[in-house]
Amino acid sequence: MFIENRLMQLAMRLRNTQPTPLRLSLWDGRSLDFGPDPKVTIVVPQKRALRCFLPPDLMKLGEAYVEGRIRVEGSLRDIFEASARFVHAATRHDGIWRLLRAVTHTPQGDRKAIQYHYDVSNEFYRLFLDRNMVYSCAYYRSDADTLDRAQEQKLDHILAKLRVEPGHRLLDIGCGWGALIIRAAEKYGCFATGITLSRNQYELVRERIRAEGLEGRCEVRLQDYRDVPETGGYDRIASVGMFEHVGLKNLGAYFRKMDALLAQGGVVLNHGITSAHPDNRIVGMGVGEFIDKYVFPGGELPHISLVLREMSAAGFEITDVESLRRHYARTCEHWVENIEKNRAEAMRIAGEKRYRIWSIYLAGCAFGFARDWINIYQVLAVKARSLNPLPPTRDWIYRPAAKLP
Repeated sequence: MFIENRLMQLAMRLRNTQPTPLRLSLWDGRSLDFGPDPKVTIVVPQKRALRCFLPPDLMKLGEAYVEGRIRVEGSLRDIFEASARFVHAATRHDGIWRLLRAVTHTPQGDRKAIQYHYDVSNEFYRLFLDRNMVYSCAYYRSDADTLDRAQEQKLDHILAKLRVEPGHRLLDIGCGWGALIIRAAEKYGCFATGITLSRNQYELVRERIRAEGLEGRCEVRLQDYRDVPETGGYDRIASVGMFEHVGLKNLGAYFRKMDALLAQGGVVLNHGITSAHPDNRIVGMGVGEFIDKYVFPGGELPHISLVLREMSAAGFEITDVESLRRHYARTCEHWVENIEKNRAEAMRIAGEKRYRIWSIYLAGCAFGFARDWINIYQVLAVKARSLNPLPPTRDWIYRPAAKLP
């Protein structure tokens, strides 16, 4: 009865001070409302499941949901928002940030982490990604843009920033399912190489290259970035959604490897999620722990200031920095809508537990990007103290927009 009484007191306090649209439906038929007109109901089938509510955090609640100890009713967007409001109101926080634990990254460990996240099933990812299977932030030029169009605009935005031209050799580090290298080869006439540690991605990219008739201009390798041998062999390098897996201690080595692979007069673009805290702290309230356990084992997010410092120390001159945070919030909202719409098929393909992990994770990302818990930046750079091949204004970045179909 102790926990039940504390929850009743908490419900009364929140209703009077910080109303939250949340209801607990208990195993004995009783219910507790934490605010008027609850949009979300958490079904607690057994008394012992109450442990995750006092003191609550998003790791405890997320784990109970994923492991099936509680059930949740409501839209994914409402579920995460109500849970975050409940945790914040029910506990005392000096802020939403938590110190980062040190993570050791090795080639074997990174390969295992990548395979855990990406080798779920290509068909599973098709259920919520766009038609080209781009698993990174889209680029919305208007409110009417669909996810498909916004992702193609993102690919062109990257390739325009890099000024990719016929004859260039482009390296895409962490190429996903190959959308960037295929578009670069097909539309921009360059020779494009993509590398990935995911077997599922590698096999599908090979199929897509063959299907598009691009074998002579496009290739994919199952390869760690540390093992790419072509020193000075690439005119353009893109890293999209990759350095989140590298680790804070390895950022310098990562960027030095990119510098070594880049030819004189070359251009590099790093596109990645960053911490919003200047000390590289992760989101607190249990969010970081949940992601580390269930989604991205060993993932670490640097603040943009650390990214710029490490790129500069590795030998790059930074020429342009752009935040796409609001674009990523909208991208994740599209992904949430898609996975929710395809819930039954997602559970059939990947299992109910995997569906619960990814659905609540994507809803959390949409919430976090919208509220600046995390950010994402594109950083464009050239080799320092060498001929800068880029024009002196940004006009060339936006001019290609008028040519899009």
